[in-house]
This record gives sequence, structure tokens and C-alpha cells, in this order.
Amino acid sequence: MASDRIEDTKPTIPLGKRFWLLRKDEKLEVGRLFEQEDVRRLATSLHARKDKAAIKVLDAAYWRKGCSSLGRLRLAVLVGIGKPPYKGKNLCLMDIKEAVKAAAPQYPHVRMPRDNAERVVEGARHLAPNLGQRMLAARFFDRSVFIRELLPQDLQLEIEQLTRDEAMKAAGYLASVLGKAHARQLDTTMKKKWREELRWHRPKKKEAPSWLWSSVVELQVLHEAEYLEHCRKYAMDPTLS
Repeated sequence: MASDRIEDTKPTIPLGKRFWLLRKDEKLEVGRLFEQEDVRRLATSLHARKDKAAIKVLDAAYWRKGCSSLGRLRLAVLVGIGKPPYKGKNLCLMDIKEAVKAAAPQYPHVRMPRDNAERVVEGARHLAPNLGQRMLAARFFDRSVFIRELLPQDLQLEIEQLTRDEAMKAAGYLASVLGKAHARQLDTTMKKKWREELRWHRPKKKEAPSWLWSSVVELQVLHEAEYLEHCRKYAMDPTLS
């Protein structure tokens, strides 16, 4: 994608619909990253792999993903663990994703890591320990990135595949995670005030409040506009991808 690449005149070579080839210097940077001891430990930490096992980068490519990665650095790296032949638990797919500045304002008197990737990892370790413990903050050239091994359970929900009841259960669970995340940053007095505010303004009807509907529509519009603008730029000059 346009902002993923360091200035270069070489055309980007696609590998199907989802991936693009890396340049030589980018491949070297991936290799450098996976030579680090903390990254090696991250790759060997699952599936009862040997702690001291060596790792080898077998392949790597740019990865086109969804809205949160649009216009951002995103790499997929296939890693072999131990000795060849690599198969089964001795293969892992590592995800490298650029971390950006938080859109939400920071609460006063709350300590927050300055590095964007460290902030993302710290938040994940508090909200979803099973995920956060499989993540690591790092640098890719001048980019702040976080790394994790992708597992089947990490696949995103596809709302079109859910029934109405399943969608309601998923929404309730995600809402509880978000609520707990905000509640952790409030003291007892503020929690009480916020609870009373919610109870006072709770609608008698089950319809979604107008502000929520407007916010969801606005987010949808913004995402579509950004995606279409990206497609326009790519159509005008494919070397920008």
C-alpha cells in the first residue's frame, strides 16, 4: 500500500490478491528482526516447542488486510522452527502490524507507554491475556510494530456468517470487554456517577439510541471513503501499492 513502502521506483509485484513481494532491503530487515532473541522466544512459546529451538524465516510478503490495516505496514512471515523438514507445529505464521497513534484521548493521570506498539501490547495483555502474552513490540525500520503468531482462533468474526442470536451474544461480549477497559480507568466516585447517568438515560424502548446509529453510519461512511480513495490512487499509479 502507498504508505507501506519506502520510496522506490521498482514496481510492486503481486502474489495473488492478498500479498506482494518484498524488496531486498525489506527481506533483510525481516531477517534482522527474527534474529532477535525475544522474537525467537515468541515463535517457540506455543505448541510445546523447544525453548532453545532455532528459527528460520522461510518466506515473507506484504499482506493486504482489512480496514484497520488500510494504508499501514502489514507483513506475513512464515517461520520454520527447529530442524527441517518443517511441518505441523514446527511451522508458524507470524503477523507484523504497524501500530499507530491512538485515536481515543488519554485519561488524565493514567500512565501510558509512549511507543505505539508497546501501548497496543500492554492493552492486549490487560484486556485479553491469552492474546497479549503472544504479542511483542518491535521496530521495522522506523516503524513501530507489534508481532504475534496467528492461530485459527484469531480469525476475525464475519458478521454475515452469524445468526441473529449469535450476533447478539458476540455484541454483548465485545461490549463487556470495552466497558471493563474504560471502567479500569475510573475511580470509585466516577464509576458511581457514570452508572447513575446510564440508568437515568436508559430508554424504555429497545431501539438503538439515535447517537449510536449516527456514529455507526458515520464510521461506515469514513471507512468506505478512505478505501475508495486508496483504490483511486492505486488505479492511477500501481507502483504506489
